[in-house]
Amino acid sequence: MRCVIARYPFDLTKGGVLESMKGVKPEPVTGASVIIGRRAYPAMQVGQVITRQDRRDFSAGEVLRAMARLGFTCRGPHEAGAPAPGLTPVQQASTLLGSPAVA
Repeated sequence: MRCVIARYPFDLTKGGVLESMKGVKPEPVTGASVIIGRRAYPAMQVGQVITRQDRRDFSAGEVLRAMARLGFTCRGPHEAGAPAPGLTPVQQASTLLGSPAVA
């Protein structure tokens, strides 16, 4: 599949991505991620490995779009590490700081 990442065209295949990511240790996921095999990789790490470009040259959205078109499971930043729904802003801040939620 032909896709454009950071204004450069790439011919990517699912097998090629799997081969590129083989043996790569995933970094901790803090935002958008791509599930490759049984591992979750940060989208920016995947983009850097498959394009061999600096992470500042492309966005996570570009990588997520390309990986989703290839059939990989992608998760946006709102799905990984988001605070529990239904909390007030004060409760969210309290939870993020490690204190028990304020009632």
